[in-house]
Amino acid sequence: MFKKILIANRGEIACRVIKTARRMGIQTVAVYSDADAGALHVEMADEAVRLGPPPAAESYLLGDAIIAACKATGAEAVHPGYGFLSEREWFAKKLAEENIAFIGPPPNAIAAMGDKIESKKLAKAAGVNVVPGFVGEIEDTEHAVRIANEIGYPVMMKASAGGGGKGMRLAYSEKDVREGFEATKREGLSSFGDDRVFIEKFIVEPRHIEIQVLGDQHGNVLYLGERECSIQRRHQKVIEEAPSPFVTPEMRKAMGEQAVALAKAVGYYSAGTVELIVSGADTTGMGFYFLEMNTRLQVEHPVTECITGLDLVEQMIRVAAGEKLAFTQDDVKLSGWALESRVYAEDPYRNFLPSIGRLTRYAPPEETSGETTVRVDTGVVEGSEISMFYDPMIAKLITHAPTRIEAADLQVAALDRYRIDGIGHNIDFLSAVMQHQRFRDGRLTTGFIAEEYPDGFEGAPFTDEKRDDLIIAAAVINAITVQRAQFIEGQLNGHGAQFGPDWVIEIDRKPFRVHAEETSSGWTVTHTFEGGTHTHNVATEWEPGEPVFLADVDGRDVAVKLALKPVGYRMTVKGSAHNVRALTPRASALAGHMIEKIPPDLSKFLLCPMPGLVVSVSVAAGDTVEPGQALAVVEAMKMENILRAEKAAVVKSVNAKAGDSLAVDAIIMEFE
Repeated sequence: MFKKILIANRGEIACRVIKTARRMGIQTVAVYSDADAGALHVEMADEAVRLGPPPAAESYLLGDAIIAACKATGAEAVHPGYGFLSEREWFAKKLAEENIAFIGPPPNAIAAMGDKIESKKLAKAAGVNVVPGFVGEIEDTEHAVRIANEIGYPVMMKASAGGGGKGMRLAYSEKDVREGFEATKREGLSSFGDDRVFIEKFIVEPRHIEIQVLGDQHGNVLYLGERECSIQRRHQKVIEEAPSPFVTPEMRKAMGEQAVALAKAVGYYSAGTVELIVSGADTTGMGFYFLEMNTRLQVEHPVTECITGLDLVEQMIRVAAGEKLAFTQDDVKLSGWALESRVYAEDPYRNFLPSIGRLTRYAPPEETSGETTVRVDTGVVEGSEISMFYDPMIAKLITHAPTRIEAADLQVAALDRYRIDGIGHNIDFLSAVMQHQRFRDGRLTTGFIAEEYPDGFEGAPFTDEKRDDLIIAAAVINAITVQRAQFIEGQLNGHGAQFGPDWVIEIDRKPFRVHAEETSSGWTVTHTFEGGTHTHNVATEWEPGEPVFLADVDGRDVAVKLALKPVGYRMTVKGSAHNVRALTPRASALAGHMIEKIPPDLSKFLLCPMPGLVVSVSVAAGDTVEPGQALAVVEAMKMENILRAEKAAVVKSVNAKAGDSLAVDAIIMEFE
């Protein structure tokens, strides 16, 4: 077994590998860019080596620098994580030349599966179901249009070397192909150094399901069940689970055996994933088609670990060291249900725009294990910076329980306790999806988010129970805060301002009368509204300044997140956020006479929705634009975003040009 390994990656996956290596008694070496000098993975590792400036091309993608770090530290093997150099054939070859083990598959397998065009040919030859499409090289836009017309719409355009949702465009018409083909090429070139594109049929009611395979260097290859990854946004996975609520045992066996056949056909060993697109409209159980094979560890590997009890990172290390798999296909048993939510630095309230900045507060939920599990895989701590140079994922929240609904409820409870300040994040959105009836029913497709949130995300539905929880939380928080203020003022002045137990709790300016009294066991809260009066018994240890209000309300656990505002709080319960304040009855009556500030009219401006680089501007001053017309393209975190006109207008002035680096809300153009 290796004595020391180097992790050629950053963030949560580097931390994840370090944890397993430490448990196995293996020393670790971290590498880092200048942007990550104070990162968690650097702190966790036994040693750390600087690679270079923040851009990945000048640090994490420098194979020679990583090999030099191995030699300098005596690392015998390299775990590449995912992304960066994990699927670069040349890197695996160079390591072999230097007698350094690559904790991953052989170079020939990486090469065979790394090209989406060639991999489809190999899959077809191995007897794997393949999506109808054009697997040759496409010359130009006109050629792409002819191919799409022959296949039949809708079609998917994909960068041949793509991955992680980058370099993909869905086209429903010839117009979409003409508009998106060049953008797909540019994204492929920008992110992967390869502008080749292929086109395939888009499957109706598509579900994204993948098979985890694991092989050793002695010819043994197994499949470890499936994962469903259908909850996606812009082809980027958001929520994954194992097993899939759609897959039957017969279907699992068929998919698994095809995945193993493909792996054996390319001499595969280590952990890998065969991704499949499955038609939700198919009733035969065989409506699944090969998409690609990822020759690395997947982001969503924890859900497979939860239901199989295997540590995939450990297995990869053991395989790289030449060990045989210690179990057979018959030994692989699936237990319970696991869900994973990707916590991203993006603002769902602003169309999921990327967010960068410093984590002024970062408090993940407490990890637990036993009959149910809560696990947080992260690479950040409070004070860490989310950089524009890397992927926007902050962490992965994983829950495991006996049933799917229990795992989803565990996610909601954990998300309620997850506190992130300083940047935009998608925690409210993840909670809303977990509570959505269609999700809970397992009626998933890759179009779930677009179909269920066509007008954007505005928070989880505000139910009566959530309303009551906010009223109760606000009443008790206010009572405790006032009680402490009275005590302090009394100590200073000999007396304190006196307030009674009757208050008005306003939720988004809607008033609710409450009566809050302290008891020997906590608090009693009575609130009155249309339809009656409710009394609740509340036990809590909350103290002023704590960011999450945790309480037992009538025997039920309640968690409410708090963000202090100039007046009152921004309170969030189960993905539903509201402005809440406590007023005396007199103050509430007077507040009704206050004039509400009207926000400025920004409809005459096209604002940059995120920090990013202007790729192109399509119009000039004096041009007339129509609703939906493309106005500009802004790149953020390696993704191109097309900004479109919301209504017909005449361009008055253009304030930005291609190559400009803009801050959020910078004016790109003004309309008359």
